[in-house]
Amino acid sequence: MASLPNKLITQVAFKAGGDKFHDIFANRPQDLAEATPIAIQGCKLHQGNFGTNGCVIQWNYSVDGKPQTAKQVLQDIDLEKKQIAYKMLEGDLCELYKNMIITFHVETKNGIDFITWTIDYELITPDNPHPLSLLNFFIQFTKELESHYG
Repeated sequence: MASLPNKLITQVAFKAGGDKFHDIFANRPQDLAEATPIAIQGCKLHQGNFGTNGCVIQWNYSVDGKPQTAKQVLQDIDLEKKQIAYKMLEGDLCELYKNMIITFHVETKNGIDFITWTIDYELITPDNPHPLSLLNFFIQFTKELESHYG
Protein backbone atom coordinates (compact mmCIF):
# COMPACT_ATOMS: atom_id res chain seq x y z
CA MET A 1 0.00 0.00 0.00
CA ALA A 2 1.36 3.42 -0.94
CA SER A 3 1.93 5.87 1.87
CA LEU A 4 -0.17 8.99 2.07
CA PRO A 5 1.28 12.49 2.15
CA ASN A 6 1.34 14.16 5.56
CA LYS A 7 1.81 17.73 6.70
CA LEU A 8 2.71 19.32 10.02
CA ILE A 9 2.56 23.08 10.52
CA THR A 10 3.53 25.41 13.35
CA GLN A 11 3.63 29.18 13.60
CA VAL A 12 5.85 31.12 16.01
CA ALA A 13 5.92 34.86 16.71
CA PHE A 14 9.39 36.29 16.03
CA LYS A 15 10.06 39.65 17.71
CA ALA A 16 13.56 40.01 16.23
CA GLY A 17 12.11 40.75 12.78
CA GLY A 18 10.94 38.50 9.97
CA ASP A 19 13.22 40.22 7.45
CA LYS A 20 16.24 39.32 9.61
CA PHE A 21 15.07 35.71 9.93
CA HIS A 22 14.67 35.32 6.18
CA ASP A 23 17.96 37.09 5.43
CA ILE A 24 19.93 34.75 7.68
CA PHE A 25 18.54 31.65 5.97
CA ALA A 26 18.76 33.12 2.49
CA ASN A 27 22.23 34.64 2.68
CA ARG A 28 24.08 33.54 5.83
CA PRO A 29 22.87 30.12 7.05
CA GLN A 30 26.40 29.32 8.19
CA ASP A 31 25.88 31.98 10.93
CA LEU A 32 23.13 29.87 12.53
CA ALA A 33 25.65 27.60 14.28
CA GLU A 34 27.03 30.61 16.16
CA ALA A 35 23.60 32.11 16.86
CA THR A 36 21.92 28.85 17.94
CA PRO A 37 24.65 26.41 19.04
CA ILE A 38 22.25 24.19 20.98
CA ALA A 39 20.17 23.55 17.85
CA ILE A 40 22.63 23.92 14.94
CA GLN A 41 26.23 22.77 15.14
CA GLY A 42 27.22 23.27 11.51
CA CYS A 43 26.17 24.32 8.04
CA LYS A 44 28.34 23.51 5.03
CA LEU A 45 27.75 24.42 1.41
CA HIS A 46 28.21 21.41 -0.92
CA GLN A 47 27.05 22.86 -4.23
CA GLY A 48 26.09 26.24 -5.66
CA ASN A 49 25.84 29.48 -3.70
CA PHE A 50 23.96 30.17 -0.48
CA GLY A 51 20.60 31.75 -1.17
CA THR A 52 20.14 30.36 -4.68
CA ASN A 53 17.79 27.66 -5.89
CA GLY A 54 19.66 24.40 -6.37
CA CYS A 55 22.31 24.98 -3.71
CA VAL A 56 23.01 21.91 -1.57
CA ILE A 57 23.61 22.36 2.16
CA GLN A 58 24.77 19.88 4.80
CA TRP A 59 23.40 20.58 8.29
CA ASN A 60 24.62 19.23 11.64
CA TYR A 61 21.98 19.76 14.30
CA SER A 62 20.51 18.21 17.45
CA VAL A 63 16.94 17.05 18.03
CA ASP A 64 16.08 16.00 21.59
CA GLY A 65 19.82 16.08 22.37
CA LYS A 66 20.66 13.59 19.60
CA PRO A 67 23.16 14.68 16.92
CA GLN A 68 21.66 14.51 13.42
CA THR A 69 22.72 15.32 9.88
CA ALA A 70 20.76 16.41 6.84
CA LYS A 71 21.71 17.19 3.28
CA GLN A 72 19.13 19.39 1.58
CA VAL A 73 18.67 21.18 -1.70
CA LEU A 74 17.18 24.65 -1.61
CA GLN A 75 14.38 24.31 -4.13
CA ASP A 76 12.21 27.35 -3.67
CA ILE A 77 13.41 30.71 -2.44
CA ASP A 78 11.00 33.60 -2.80
CA LEU A 79 12.36 36.92 -1.55
CA GLU A 80 9.06 38.72 -1.99
CA LYS A 81 7.08 36.16 0.04
CA LYS A 82 10.04 35.63 2.40
CA GLN A 83 9.77 31.89 1.84
CA ILE A 84 12.36 29.12 1.53
CA ALA A 85 11.80 25.40 0.92
CA TYR A 86 14.35 22.64 1.34
CA LYS A 87 14.02 19.13 -0.06
CA MET A 88 15.70 16.39 1.97
CA LEU A 89 18.35 14.46 0.02
CA GLU A 90 20.21 12.49 2.72
CA GLY A 91 20.46 12.19 6.48
CA ASP A 92 18.84 10.79 9.59
CA LEU A 93 15.32 11.89 8.64
CA CYS A 94 15.53 9.95 5.36
CA GLU A 95 15.58 6.72 7.37
CA LEU A 96 11.98 7.37 8.48
CA TYR A 97 10.49 9.67 5.85
CA LYS A 98 10.45 10.11 2.10
CA ASN A 99 9.60 13.09 -0.08
CA MET A 100 10.28 15.40 2.87
CA ILE A 101 10.15 19.11 2.17
CA ILE A 102 10.68 21.66 4.93
CA THR A 103 9.36 25.15 4.22
CA PHE A 104 9.27 28.31 6.23
CA HIS A 105 7.76 31.66 5.40
CA VAL A 106 7.43 34.95 7.19
CA GLU A 107 4.15 36.78 7.46
CA THR A 108 3.14 39.86 9.38
CA LYS A 109 -0.18 40.06 11.21
CA ASN A 110 -1.16 43.20 13.11
CA GLY A 111 2.44 44.38 13.15
CA ILE A 112 3.81 41.08 14.50
CA ASP A 113 6.10 38.86 12.42
CA PHE A 114 5.34 35.14 12.45
CA ILE A 115 7.50 32.31 11.18
CA THR A 116 5.43 29.45 9.79
CA TRP A 117 7.20 26.10 9.49
CA THR A 118 5.67 23.39 7.30
CA ILE A 119 6.92 19.82 7.06
CA ASP A 120 5.55 17.80 4.12
CA TYR A 121 6.49 14.11 4.22
CA GLU A 122 5.50 10.50 3.75
CA LEU A 123 6.19 7.75 6.26
CA ILE A 124 8.43 5.02 4.86
CA THR A 125 6.53 2.48 6.98
CA PRO A 126 3.19 3.04 8.74
CA ASP A 127 4.81 2.26 12.11
CA ASN A 128 7.23 5.18 11.88
CA PRO A 129 6.41 8.12 14.15
CA HIS A 130 5.32 11.41 12.70
CA PRO A 131 8.13 14.01 13.01
CA LEU A 132 6.69 15.87 16.00
CA SER A 133 10.17 16.12 17.54
CA LEU A 134 11.31 17.96 14.42
CA LEU A 135 8.35 20.33 14.65
CA ASN A 136 9.25 21.03 18.29
CA PHE A 137 12.87 21.53 17.20
CA PHE A 138 11.75 24.31 14.82
CA ILE A 139 9.74 26.00 17.58
CA GLN A 140 12.68 25.94 20.02
CA PHE A 141 15.17 26.89 17.31
CA THR A 142 13.05 29.91 16.31
CA LYS A 143 12.85 31.05 19.95
CA GLU A 144 16.61 30.54 20.41
CA LEU A 145 17.32 32.59 17.28
CA GLU A 146 14.94 35.31 18.49
CA SER A 147 16.79 35.47 21.83
CA HIS A 148 20.12 35.81 20.01
CA TYR A 149 18.99 38.62 17.68
CA GLY A 150 16.22 40.15 19.84
